Amino acid sequence: MLLEKIEHVNDIKKINKEDYGALAQEIRNFLIEKISVTGGHLGSNLGAVELTMALHLALNLPEDKIIWDVGHQSYTHKILTGRKEGFDGLRQFRGMSGFPKRKESICDAFDTGHSSTSISAGLGLVKARDIKGEKSTVVSVIGDGSLTGGMAYEALNNAAKTETNFIIVLNDNNMSISENVGGVSKYLNNIRTAAGYLDLKEGIYNALKGTKTGDNMVNRLRRAKSSFKQLVIPGMLFEDMGITYLGPVDGHNIDGLVRIIQEAKRVKGPVMIHALTQKGKGYAPAERHPARFHGAEPFEIDTGIPSHPRNEANYTDIFSTVMCKLGQRDERIVAITAAMPDGTGLKRFRNMYPLRFFDVGIAEEHAVTFAAGLAAGGLKPIVAVYSSFLQRAYDQILHDVCIQNLPVIFAVDRAGLVGSDGETHQGIFDFTYLSGIPNMNICAPKNKWELSDMLKFAVGLNMPIAIRYPRGAAYAGLKEYRAPIEYGRAEWIYKESGIALFAVGSMVKTAEGVRNILKEKGFQVSLINGRFIKPIDEDALLDACADHRMIVSMEENVACGGYGEKLLDCMNRNGRTNQYLNISLPDAYVEHGNVEVLKRDVGIDADSIAERIERMLKDGQKA
Repeated sequence: MLLEKIEHVNDIKKINKEDYGALAQEIRNFLIEKISVTGGHLGSNLGAVELTMALHLALNLPEDKIIWDVGHQSYTHKILTGRKEGFDGLRQFRGMSGFPKRKESICDAFDTGHSSTSISAGLGLVKARDIKGEKSTVVSVIGDGSLTGGMAYEALNNAAKTETNFIIVLNDNNMSISENVGGVSKYLNNIRTAAGYLDLKEGIYNALKGTKTGDNMVNRLRRAKSSFKQLVIPGMLFEDMGITYLGPVDGHNIDGLVRIIQEAKRVKGPVMIHALTQKGKGYAPAERHPARFHGAEPFEIDTGIPSHPRNEANYTDIFSTVMCKLGQRDERIVAITAAMPDGTGLKRFRNMYPLRFFDVGIAEEHAVTFAAGLAAGGLKPIVAVYSSFLQRAYDQILHDVCIQNLPVIFAVDRAGLVGSDGETHQGIFDFTYLSGIPNMNICAPKNKWELSDMLKFAVGLNMPIAIRYPRGAAYAGLKEYRAPIEYGRAEWIYKESGIALFAVGSMVKTAEGVRNILKEKGFQVSLINGRFIKPIDEDALLDACADHRMIVSMEENVACGGYGEKLLDCMNRNGRTNQYLNISLPDAYVEHGNVEVLKRDVGIDADSIAERIERMLKDGQKA
């Protein structure tokens, strides 16, 4: 087994050249075997095996630096830096992360998780290198999907002024999570399909090399090829920006990749290597269904079918169904996604109403201002986006939507703890970053029926509103409690005395469990579904203060700026001195792991909450 020889960084350089292909196959087999058990990002990693091997052969880590855009394609890099033993605990609590982590290895030059950041970070490392007088090579690896993000072009524009070496590798597989869209994708397709140029170049080089005269001519041709490409490939966007362009090259040809990386290291300035790869390469199910294997659940290797197929509808499924119904009822409703029609549940809406569906690529900022323009034009835009990605559009929400009080609806998926993707993907800040914006309204459903009701309510609100809902199975309990949604009003589910649990969103289900535990011990417990995080229902809170000894707030958001702080502020402003307990997430980044395990770890599971309430009552603590 060749993989047994890879125990430390740079061990790949001890592998015989004729064994590179066999090693690549062993790596693919290893990834398929391990990810079939743990789940993880399979397709992107299978497509980047040879590219990663070539980078490790051509560079000298950790002195040289590789920055992986997003980072979900860094598994082979982890194997080649001596971390293959960590794959048994991949993305599990206290196990190895599915993304680059500086705290995990000195060979991870920069933590990543969101797209379009690698060129900016790489340029920063280049400038730091130059100021310190070092001679290392810095490589940013970015996918063609990430290249649709505006930040990448801001960085390219800045990088063009650099007069020292900086290598950008464009890993071009025509996919991000879903198939790429837009002008950048079209431009790269023109380059990919310039077969006449590629064949002619290869034919000339092969015919001439091998003799002294021929080799000299090859060198002259290489120096002249930028001018030749200007005639054959339309636009030459990167060359026009001042970035030397090398390619396109076969991203699965290790020898060719090593040669072009060595060539790129000699360029005195920014240079882009355009490598064509196949997402899911080497595993037929992933080749056929690259989107499905972007972030795979555990699966059967023979078929690619999930090992534990879900039978229950999740919140994204509910959103998908309701969107189609809303689109049928109101022709003003339009849907926007940032490169995630599948992940956000908008694929069915796209198929039914293609003229009212917009995939803007990995461009959340543009998505939000585009939605504001649609709203200003009299339509009802619904922006479906993951909580952690909506963070990227904060200024646009504040400046372009809320100042104008435009009726944009934000369907905020993957809110709260999302699990295995870890710190960069946990949706635990949206209450905080949205609630400080004037004119913004925020609500969260307790179950699948309430998500449907909130979407229908939001369409008629004529104000900015965010509806945030979690990842995973949609809660089907409390079906009998479905009071009509009123603006800014909470819903009393159980009304007793003693302890009042004010819970929002996913925490209503948890609050049910807390109530059951406390009831068995003789406590009287009310349960209030807060529904609205902004504005909160101050009347319901003050009513509860009148006949409850303790007020408990429950949310799946960090404490700072969250729902609980708003309740406590209301109590303080109105002179209420009831015992108060804020159940929320710590003001910290939460690592990767199973969601239920994470909840226990941070103390927001039903048993931990009930224990804290009992302890506080016993101690007689005040707010």
